[in-house]
This record gives sequence, C-alpha cells and structure tokens, in this order.
Amino acid sequence: MPALRRRTTAVLVVSQILGGLGVAIGVALSSVLSQEVGGSAAVAGLGPTAAVLGTALLSVPLAALMAARGRRPGLTLAYAIGAAGGGLTVLAAVAGSFPLLLLGMALFGAASSANLQARFAAADLAPAERRARAISTVVWATTVGAVLGPNVAAPAGRSVTGLGIPPAAGPFLWAAAVFLLCALVVAVLLRPDPLLTARALAGESASPGRAGSLRAGLAAVAESRPARLALVTVATAHTAMVAVMVMTPVDLAHHGADIELIGLVISGHIAGMYAFSPLMGRLSDRAGRLPVIALALGLVAVATLLAGTAGGAHGRTAAGLFLLGLGWSAGLVSGSALLTDSVPQSARAAVQGLSDLAMNASAGVGGVVAGLVVAGAGYGRLNALAALLLLPAAVLTLRLRFRPGPGGPPPAVSAGRGAPGGEEG
Repeated sequence: MPALRRRTTAVLVVSQILGGLGVAIGVALSSVLSQEVGGSAAVAGLGPTAAVLGTALLSVPLAALMAARGRRPGLTLAYAIGAAGGGLTVLAAVAGSFPLLLLGMALFGAASSANLQARFAAADLAPAERRARAISTVVWATTVGAVLGPNVAAPAGRSVTGLGIPPAAGPFLWAAAVFLLCALVVAVLLRPDPLLTARALAGESASPGRAGSLRAGLAAVAESRPARLALVTVATAHTAMVAVMVMTPVDLAHHGADIELIGLVISGHIAGMYAFSPLMGRLSDRAGRLPVIALALGLVAVATLLAGTAGGAHGRTAAGLFLLGLGWSAGLVSGSALLTDSVPQSARAAVQGLSDLAMNASAGVGGVVAGLVVAGAGYGRLNALAALLLLPAAVLTLRLRFRPGPGGPPPAVSAGRGAPGGEEG
C-alpha cells in the first residue's frame, strides 16, 4: 500500500502540474479573446464566466462516471473534453463566432473540474490520519502550472500568427495539447484505479449509476452534519475569495497602482492559495479538521478587513490578498478532508462532485455580483459582504465543536487526528 500510494500521488501530481499549466495558459487571455470576438468590452467577462459555469455543471456527470467506473476514466474524459473545448475556442476565434466561443470555454472548464477532482483521488487510498496531507500535496502541485501559465501565454500567442489564428487564441491551442497529454498520462499510468482499489479494500463493489447522482450526493450530505459544514466551508470560502480577488485589480488601479504592482499583488495571492497547502494539510491531520476550518474562516475575515479598509495603502491590500489566499487554502484542504471523512465510501464520489458544483456555481455568481457591488457601493462594501458570507460556516463550526450530538464529528475530527474509521489505512 505505501508504494501504491506513492505511485498514485506521483501520477496525480504530474497531471495536476500539466493540468494547472493548461488552465492557466488559457485563462490568462480569456477575457481579451472574449472582447475581440464579441466586439465589446461589455462581454469580456462572459468567456471566463462560461469556463467557471462549465466547471460547475460538468462536475456532477463526471463524478457520476467516477462513482460507476473509477477515477481513471472520469479524469481522462474530463481532460479530453477540456482539450475539445480548447480546440473549439480556437475555431470560434477564427470564425468570429461568439456563441461558439462561449460553448468552447464551457467545455474548456472540464479540465478545471478534473484538476479539482484530482485532490479527492489522492485521498482515496490515504489512511484517515494522512488524508488531508494527501489532498494538500495535489493542491500544492497546482502552484507550478498557475505560476508558469500566464508567462507562457504570450509565446503561445506569437506561435500561431503564421497560421491565421488570432494571437489571443494561441494559448487555447497550446492548452488543448497539454490537456491531451494529461489524458494520456492518467489513462496509462493511473493503474490500479485508486477509487476502485479503495472500494475493494473496504469490501465494496462499484456503485450503481444512481449512487453517483446529484440526488445521492444531496442525500448523503443531508444525513451528516460534518459533511454539511464541509460543503458550506468550501463553497463560501471559495466564493468570498473569488469575489474579492476579481475586483482587487480594479480597486488597485483606481488608487494609482500600475500593472507591475497589480501583478505582484495577485502573484502573492496565488502563492498564498497554493504554496502553503502542505502546511494546511499537516495541521488538519494533526490538530483536526474543525480547528483548521476555524483558522480558514478567521484568515479570510482578517483578509477582508485589511483589503476593504486599505484605500491607497497598497501594502495593506497585498497583505489582505495574501491572507485571503491562505484562508482559501486552509478551507479547501480541511473542508475537502472533512467531506471525505464524513460520508460512506459508496457516496464519496457523488458528494465530492456536489462539492465542486456548489463551490464553482456560487463563485460564478459571486464574481458577477462583485462587479455590481463595487460599481454601486465600493470595494470596501464588497469586502464586508464577503466577510458576512462566512457566518453560516462559523455557526456550524461552533455547533459541531461544542454540541456534536447525532451526526457530529468524533473527537478525532474536532481536536485530533484525522477521521472516523480510517478503513483505507
């Protein structure tokens, strides 16, 4: 088992680096391409929004496929769909078709869904007391692609100028090639399948189709208070992070920051999101899921206070965005681990798909609403509203910590090592 876990983690890390690179290459110029094809700055945000919604909507059928057939076919298909979306986006740019562009961007979002689901694949074979660290290792691998991707976008654009393809569409051609490589890596190397192996060790067979459905995921979450807390934590932390992050460059520019400074602030934010995830995984396994969830909520709250009151103090904004990324990391790692801990093996794939649907759908709405709030009430008010989003998760955390009751967490989850059972270990 230790050798199998190391092999599985290594394959997932490689696929995550490549997948993160492909997503970051495309996303870097998605709004620019949307503006060029749509012919107006008013539609520039629709392309990235389509990608986020595609990630959300595709997460459930992909989770159902994984529940029935395992991680390998689900991840392989997701990367293949992402590659098709990248190719369709290039075709839309050449043809000048904005509806086709939105369809391509929505399918492109399948690769992001694969990147998110990979963290759960890392947890399939991990013993309960190391589950959060397994998740955090795969999350950390995204750092490489997230940092390299935007820097590769410009060369990717220049490489297609002689092919009659608009430069802003070049990154999507490169991303499609990267996603095909991801699909090949997973299809060939992710053997034996981690989810099917975990089920075999637990004495279970593959779940029937209905066990991977959205209804099955909702039913499993409804029966578990810790699962409800995990779902709310991941969704609200992600929504608060996206809402504040997407409007921070606008606020910085409004207060006189140049492009270089804005880039540094966002780079610090990305570092907070990914670079420290192994630390969050170790804390979640050693101190327990609930304390790290509380830490995540506290970090995001402090981040919104700093950023929302910074005004022209760019250093304060940078500190707020770094803490925002750090809080997101703590919430994603500990919430994902608690979610996996809190539901039966047979329902995990469905619940994990539901989690990704909730976090991406709510973040898509949050990104749209954020612009309206800043336009009507200002950046400070946006941060205040983002902080208010954390209240339901804070209430659920306190109720589980001090009044566990039926369906509450065992002592290990709230104050110590890992999760109930640890049967995979």
